Order: sequence, then C-alpha cells, then structure tokens
Amino acid sequence: DALPIFRQEVLLNKSLAVTTDQDNRTALHWSCSAGHKEIVDFLLNLGVPVDPKDDVDWTPLHIAASAGREEIVKVLIARGAQVNAVNQNGCTPLHYAASRNRYEIARMLLENGANPDATDNLHSTPLHRASSKGNYRLVQLLLEHNASTNLQDLEGNTPLHLACDEERSEEAQLLVEKGASIYIENKEEKTPLQVAKGGLGLQLRRIAEG
Repeated sequence: DALPIFRQEVLLNKSLAVTTDQDNRTALHWSCSAGHKEIVDFLLNLGVPVDPKDDVDWTPLHIAASAGREEIVKVLIARGAQVNAVNQNGCTPLHYAASRNRYEIARMLLENGANPDATDNLHSTPLHRASSKGNYRLVQLLLEHNASTNLQDLEGNTPLHLACDEERSEEAQLLVEKGASIYIENKEEKTPLQVAKGGLGLQLRRIAEG
C-alpha cells in the first residue's frame, strides 16, 4: 500500500504535495492516473489545488476521466474541479470520456455542468468522438443532454458524417432519428449519405423522410 509511505514522506516535507516533475505534473496528477483514490483524498485533505495543469494543460480531472477512474472523478468533482477545463488540444474531460467510452464518467460530468457541445482545436465535439468510435450508449447520453447533432468540425464533418464514414450504422440511425441532417455538405462537398457505405444511406434517407 503506497499511502502510509507517501503520507510519512509528505508529513516530513509538505512541499512534496505540490512539487512538480519535468512534465509539470504533481502527485495529484500521478495518483489520478494510477487510480490511488486514498492518496487523492489525502492530498485534497491537505489542501492542494484541485486543478493544477501539467505542461500540456491536462488537469487531474482530464487524467482521471481519460483513465476511467470513476471514484476519483466523483471526488474531484465534489471538490470543485473545473468540468470544462481545456488542455492544449482544446479538449475537455468529456471529450476523453466520449472517445474512450467511459459512460459513468461522462454521465457524472454532464450532470455537473460539462458542456456537451464543447469544441476542441479541430472543432470536434464529444458527440463527434462518440459517433466516430461507435460508442452507442454515449451517443445516446450526449443526445439526452441536448448535444447539437449538426455542428461541423474543421473538415466540415458532422457527427453523422463520421458515423457513416466509420460504418457505425446504429449510431448513424440514432443521430438521424434525433435530428441530424442528411443534407449538410463537408469540405469535400459530400453529404453523410454520400459518405455512407452499403445500404446505410438508403436506411438513413427513409428515417429522415419518415
């Protein structure tokens, strides 16, 4: 168990709790990454900042969300972590939860004010990510939290374009049922139907035209 040794070291030298390594990461970053909830609790009880940023602007919440550390995400949110913090790629913790299929974490983030339409530096939203990866329940969850279906990334693609391109037929159908347009063109002047393969385009047209 790492906690007793770490606790002893920190109590002897308080500065260890906030010391940063060469990547500007603190003990809080590392304990979130490794999933050591007891160390996270210990550090936060000592009063360390909850949202320090490393050299690429990842907060402990970004790391915990990306690594799938549900209990730690819950603790960080309860301690006031910024759910819409952005790193150097413009990504929020929700972007990582969406692309890595972390359903419970995404739910906690959304219920605590995470913006479902946050755009990263490529203008990609969590819905773009979940749709392209085929994370059906996450697509559903984002839509329940009123994620916009027709936002376009830098390539002009909507989440539906990406779902069609990756042959995510269930996700594509759900998006169209929830109002995603089959007519928006991307930068290559292609609609989602023109990107769709096999019989998917026809299915989507049927849903859209009711």
